[in-house]
Amino acid sequence: MDISIRVAGEAGQGVQSAGNLLVGALASAGFHVFTAKSYMSRIRGGLNWFDIRIGNRELFAPKEKADLLVALTREAFEILGRETSDGLILLDSHEAQGAYAIPFTQTAKEIGNAIMANSVAAGAVLAVLGLDNKHLMEYLRKQFHDKPAEVVEQNIAAAGAGEKLAQSCAGRLPAAPEGAWDSVYAGADAIGLGAATAGVKFVTAYPMTPSTATLNFLAESADRYGILVEQAEDEIAAINMVCGSTYAGAPSLTVTSGGGFALMVEGISLAGMLELPVVILLAQRPGPATGLPTRTAQGDLNMAIHAGHGEFPKVVFAPGTHQECYAITRHAVMMAHKYQTPVIILTDQFLQDAEKNIRPLSEELKPVDCFLSAGGREYARYALSPDGISPRAVPGGEALVVVDSDEHDQCGHISEDLAHDHLPQHDKRMRKMIGLTAESFAPSILGPPGAPNLMICWGSSYGPCREAVEMLNADDNIWTLLHFSQVWPLNEDAARQAIGERSRVIIVEGNSTAQFASLLRQLGLVGPCEACLRYDGLPLTADYVVDKVSKPGNSGAA
Repeated sequence: MDISIRVAGEAGQGVQSAGNLLVGALASAGFHVFTAKSYMSRIRGGLNWFDIRIGNRELFAPKEKADLLVALTREAFEILGRETSDGLILLDSHEAQGAYAIPFTQTAKEIGNAIMANSVAAGAVLAVLGLDNKHLMEYLRKQFHDKPAEVVEQNIAAAGAGEKLAQSCAGRLPAAPEGAWDSVYAGADAIGLGAATAGVKFVTAYPMTPSTATLNFLAESADRYGILVEQAEDEIAAINMVCGSTYAGAPSLTVTSGGGFALMVEGISLAGMLELPVVILLAQRPGPATGLPTRTAQGDLNMAIHAGHGEFPKVVFAPGTHQECYAITRHAVMMAHKYQTPVIILTDQFLQDAEKNIRPLSEELKPVDCFLSAGGREYARYALSPDGISPRAVPGGEALVVVDSDEHDQCGHISEDLAHDHLPQHDKRMRKMIGLTAESFAPSILGPPGAPNLMICWGSSYGPCREAVEMLNADDNIWTLLHFSQVWPLNEDAARQAIGERSRVIIVEGNSTAQFASLLRQLGLVGPCEACLRYDGLPLTADYVVDKVSKPGNSGAA
């Protein structure tokens, strides 16, 4: 069983609310769920949709087309109806051609308030699936526990009315859940929880979609984890505040998207010179400039790797799953402190907003090692060392902690002595790359390791590519999937061994210039290869990848 439900309508109409109700109810009922959201950059109007895929096995990506469309507007029906695979459509109307007419809004008005149309729609969907609505009722009581009893009962009545109105198409999409975890996380929440449990104590950002969801999560968790959350006046202020807080000894994080990250670049270079453990979440969206602020992309890879003037070490992670969002964020905080250098977590709108039920993530506060030194009277902040890591003390103790954005000597004082200070300090900083490379993640391998064909992906493209490889291997095991959750520095030895000799290599990315393919070629890890690219603002799906891979001429040279 594998069903995709699409709830579509205008911004402000309850699309998100209806989707959330269905996710909560279906996860509680034992389904595996995976969601994807597509929305315009506006508060009211437009066309937005919320995809909910359910199944009796673990899901990793959305589907290209929906099996059931819940259209809250005529526009949603007309535009998205033709993309509904079997034509099963519920339209908010008293009459309709080519759809089941169910007056969600009018029914909600009669019960008490038009705003409850989302509850009517949720009840109707469960009827179409042939499911008992008890899980929806339980979720409504949980969701509205802080509301007056009248509100709760009206929403329950609305859901029941929706179920009755959909009896004419009840059981059209029969479902039989096998049992799954009801712990549902968005990627943004998993990243936020990873940061909070790692011991991050200061978070600052200028709100910018799609990173704001993580900022919101951390703001809501501030009291529980003892986090100070500050909305900065702009991204320049945010990165400099993080530099200041890490200098003072507080593990810190800032979150942003492409345009905001561009403003932070000078501050990232400052962190490189001061050797500060700065952690940055870069949630990608299509550019350039404002671009498509509410859509998804993987177009900022080159910017993340090369951001900053001068040469200094940095790390770029790109989690591919919700579990990795949590674990890699914790690891990123640790690596930033161990090597005293900027670390970037590269995600995107798709993974930020995607919801999935997984094993519950640990909410226990387990601060990572910040590798602090007690210092002393003879303390030298930038003492030379074989591994490039100098002792790091924080102000307020016995040690005098001197830092400066200019080149400096071992004690932190400005120096223009090229031979005795600049070259040794530059080489010391760059020696960190040896350790960072040695500790870099090897790419993960899925499928038969020695298959003649190899699909390579990075970051959030893992889920769609995993399902695509499973589909391509249904008859013959001729495909291997190689996924990179760390994109800089690369574990070149592990990558070279995993890539090996292949008949066909195709690299899947959410950009138009095959940026990761270029990086692999630059490092001599791949030769001529193909590229499967998507850059229309929508997420990759297994159907999209399989179509590009299996039809001659659909994929291009990387």
